[in-house]
Amino acid sequence: MYISITGLTPKGFLGALRFWLLAVPSFRQAQKAEGNLFCEVRRVQNYQCTLTAWSSREAMLDYLRSGTHLKAMKAFRHIATGKSLGYEAASVPPWNEAFDRLVRDGRDH
Repeated sequence: MYISITGLTPKGFLGALRFWLLAVPSFRQAQKAEGNLFCEVRRVQNYQCTLTAWSSREAMLDYLRSGTHLKAMKAFRHIATGKSLGYEAASVPPWNEAFDRLVRDGRDH
């Protein structure tokens, strides 16, 4: 399975407003996306985090490149900063393990 974790911090009041207007529909899109096996959000430290598990990297990329999530990615640099990480795993990791790995190995945005 393919694990994806993101940790984002909105930029200011207007960034936060735009962030939430895109984050909620993007999360709902992920929950319904073909190949999604697990989808959860949490606030960890100063980050708004999403942890998802997919049947394959290709299924995750199909979600990533469509709908509200694509719109959110196009607006990202104006509304938030943060990290993302994707990797293969045998099972969904616990939140603390996934977040530690995100901080250590994640790609800065």
